[in-house]
Amino acid sequence: MRLLMRFTLALASAALVWACATSPTGRTQIKFVSEAEMAQMGEQAFAQIKGQSRQSRDAQATELVNCVAGHIIRTLPAKQRLGWEVVVFDDNMVNAFALPGRKIGVYEGIFRVARNQHQLATVLGHEVAHVTAEHANERVSTSSLASNATQILAAGAGSLAGQQAMGLLGVGLQMGVLMPFNRKQESEADEIGLQYMAKAGFDPGQSIPLWENMARAQGGEGPPEFLSTHPSGERRMKDLNARLPEAQALRKEAVEGGAKPDCGF
Repeated sequence: MRLLMRFTLALASAALVWACATSPTGRTQIKFVSEAEMAQMGEQAFAQIKGQSRQSRDAQATELVNCVAGHIIRTLPAKQRLGWEVVVFDDNMVNAFALPGRKIGVYEGIFRVARNQHQLATVLGHEVAHVTAEHANERVSTSSLASNATQILAAGAGSLAGQQAMGLLGVGLQMGVLMPFNRKQESEADEIGLQYMAKAGFDPGQSIPLWENMARAQGGEGPPEFLSTHPSGERRMKDLNARLPEAQALRKEAVEGGAKPDCGF
């Protein structure tokens, strides 16, 4: 018990030191798990998902997703562009996710709401932004201050298994949907993702109909569960509209520089 208390105090002290870390938008973050440990957790989670979910045999869907993802990834800083793995799953659920370790999973059901390359870029830009902004690290680190310290120690060492690791990373297999990050992280992923898609030459204006399609997919009862903690409705549209002028300017610059994605739909 005394050792556990010392470890918990050490974590709290580390959090105070690491709290000076900032996200790409300048938001203060608590992060004290190493990039290598987070990558290991992401790789283990992705391997588990692939072991439990059938990969798509639809060559066209796989090509489309890889094309859009490739354009998004090429907008990242050079050191973040390498080593991405993209897998499309044979499942009709409306779902996509990205994990530390540079893993992207997309379910075929996403095409029910992403009806052109620009709308798919909205989804993938958002998910990639979760990784580049290190939201999973932030989630693991902040959870460690409020949860059982020994459990989080195991997570930091990459040995926390199954649903516990999935939950910390933001992925849940029980219901087959992405478990959302908090509202600040989701809003930040919207903002960063909009920049990624614009820099890739995709139309950021298509982000609004994409999220409207998401809501309609639920019969008007609200967004899909994997977006349930994200600001929705009027707030989301207000935020998107406020960011569109800057995003459109980024797109114009990108297109003039030769960024003209053509992923076939």
